[in-house]
Amino acid sequence: MTSDMTTRVLRLLSLLQTRREWSGADLAVRLGVTVRTVRRDIDRLRDLGYPLDSARGHAGGYRLTSGSDLPPLLLEDEEAVAVAVALRTAAGGLTGIEESALRALAKLEQVLPSRLRGQVTALQTSLANITWEERGPRADPALLATLAVACRDHEIITFDYTTRHHAATRRRVEPCHLVDSGGLWYLLAYDTDKDDWRLFRLDRTTDAVPTGRRVPARAVPGDDPAAFVASRLSTAPTRYRAIATVHAPVDQVHARTRGLATRLTPIDEHTCRLDASDDHLPRIAQTLAGLDWDYTLDADPEIIDHLRATAHRALHAMS
Repeated sequence: MTSDMTTRVLRLLSLLQTRREWSGADLAVRLGVTVRTVRRDIDRLRDLGYPLDSARGHAGGYRLTSGSDLPPLLLEDEEAVAVAVALRTAAGGLTGIEESALRALAKLEQVLPSRLRGQVTALQTSLANITWEERGPRADPALLATLAVACRDHEIITFDYTTRHHAATRRRVEPCHLVDSGGLWYLLAYDTDKDDWRLFRLDRTTDAVPTGRRVPARAVPGDDPAAFVASRLSTAPTRYRAIATVHAPVDQVHARTRGLATRLTPIDEHTCRLDASDDHLPRIAQTLAGLDWDYTLDADPEIIDHLRATAHRALHAMS
């Protein structure tokens, strides 16, 4: 298609997305062409995979319908900003769709004009919401989007990282996957300086800069990024130690603690051991509160004090 024709067809597609049905005459007026030209452009859109219904008769109506595949969508500036803000919010908070939202956000922000990206950032930072539970540290959605693109393109990236011992370092890695675990985002990457796989918590990551250098994709050990991350997390040191001996079969406990599957160990047919250790006291309390069975607890004094204080507040509220 020529440049003028391409522009006209894209304009036609944009019009079809704004109203349920258009007459051929109305479209011809909007585009400044004949009804016959509209019919030809409709056929071009069909050839590109857009499902379009047409009504017979002199008026000749057209409308986009649902098909077996999702064709590309055209968004106005305001619509693109709204979608980007919604995806950033979903990527940082809604359970179950974070990864899908992140992939969509990466695609959108890659082509978002700089003037609109500034609007998205301004709107995101000016919004507030009510949080009914302590979710712990959250990842910056803009950082998530940057790392998602780097993972997809296998592009080496550098960033500042603060370790659990509060040491600040500059890292250079080959990013592989982003994994959400227990409300925390992790970057699974190959650290070229350490010559080994490493996990990086995104709430400790800042100033991520793509280098422009792309490398071949590395195979994750075991070919399962989520399982690899879960295995690393299960053996990672934590600030607080909490080991619960649960009086229930391991498969039943697993169904209630899927995020801690690698920290479950069967003792016998009716008992298992759950390692609920964590850096965050409320998250430990939440894990233990979710158990529907009796258990004995071997934990650090800070955890016992936190559980007693939580129980005291609950009993006081009911008195």
